[in-house]
Parts: sequence; C-alpha cells; structure tokens
Amino acid sequence: MDRLVIPARPSPFALEPARTALVMIDMQRDFLEPGGFGEALGNDVSQLRKAIAPCRALLETARKAGLFVIHTREGHRADLSDAPQAKLERSPPDRRIGAAGPMGRILVRGEPGHDIIPELAPLAGEPVVDKPGKGAFYQTDLELMLRNRGIVSLIVAGVTTEVCVHTTLREANDRGYRCLVPADACASYFPEFHEVGLRMIAAQAGLFGCVTGSSEIRNAFENPASRLEGSTT
Repeated sequence: MDRLVIPARPSPFALEPARTALVMIDMQRDFLEPGGFGEALGNDVSQLRKAIAPCRALLETARKAGLFVIHTREGHRADLSDAPQAKLERSPPDRRIGAAGPMGRILVRGEPGHDIIPELAPLAGEPVVDKPGKGAFYQTDLELMLRNRGIVSLIVAGVTTEVCVHTTLREANDRGYRCLVPADACASYFPEFHEVGLRMIAAQAGLFGCVTGSSEIRNAFENPASRLEGSTT
C-alpha cells in the first residue's frame, strides 16, 4: 500500500491513508462560542476560534481522502453520575458543570452547548465519541473502533492543546499509535500553553508524536510526489 510522507518535526511522518484516522477533539459550542463554559470561566474564546478554519480544511482533506474521521465531545450525563465531585467543585456553583448557562446546562450531554460547532458538524456515518474526561480513550469505545478498523496512525486536532489534545496524545502513545498534530488546527485559551504543548509533543525525538501544519497535510495528500511505495507494517 502506498504511503504519504508529511513534513513534520522532529522528523517526516509517513502514513497509510487506509490505516489513519483523524480525531477531532472537543470542538464544542461550550468551549468555542460566547456564553459557553469556556467564556464563563473568564477565557477569551477567540483564541480557540483561530483553529476553526484549519480544522475545517483538515476535515475536507480527510473526507476527500477517505480517512476514518472521529469527533469527540467532553460532557456528562444529565444526573452528573459520571462527573467526579472534585471536577464539579473546581468552579463557582453558578458556573460549574451542570449549572444553567446561555446554551443549556454546562457540559451536559444533549444540551445545545455540548454539541459540536456548526462549522465542523460531523457528517452522517462519522462517529462522535462522548467522553467524561480529558482523554478520548478514557471510559469510551474509541480504541475498539480504531482496532476494528486496523488504524495505526492518528492525526489529532482540536482543543485545547495542553488539556484534551495532550491527554489524548499521551493515551494514544501508550497504546502504540503513531500521532501527528497539525499545530494550527489546535488551540488554547493561553497562547503560551499552546506553544509549550506543541514543543513537548515533538521533544526528545517525538515524545508523543510529530508536529506539522494543516497545509502540509493537505499538500501531501494532493501531491503525488509525497507518495512512497511500500507498507509501514
């Protein structure tokens, strides 16, 4: 099977499209839109919205190439039985998970704010993984879906870089997946956390994966010169 080679740091990243998944992390209204959980905590949501256009371009590339596309959402059951008390108590009562907000109860499944932003809405057939924690593998069936599809490489994008994206990368790394992160298709409320988070991923010969840009990924899929003969297995 042909492989694509994508320029990245600390080294070029080779992948087989048929064995690669795009995992779009938590691009939810509660995090990215005014009035949601993120803004209620005093964050500037415009910092996260910078990633929307690169994520949209990345989705278009992945769909055109036939990659397995998965979306995730962080949120909890309506009775909050899957939300640890320590997590609930981190915020003041009127701004904590489960409290009433402008887009319904904050980070509760089924509420408007829990949903993925319209710009990046999943297509029919694209799985949406609802997760109660930061990592996409914790208490979900993500790994089962990946194993059943023979996936070995992940392109991980979304928000926030240093929290849910980073946690998912660490979980994936421990499970043996090869990970690629498009820097412009991730974001943080804190730009300095974003930059340091990316540096941590690629440090020490790719501690948690490789870092590239969404345009590099798009160009590799569109440029025949990026294709190599052979299989990664």
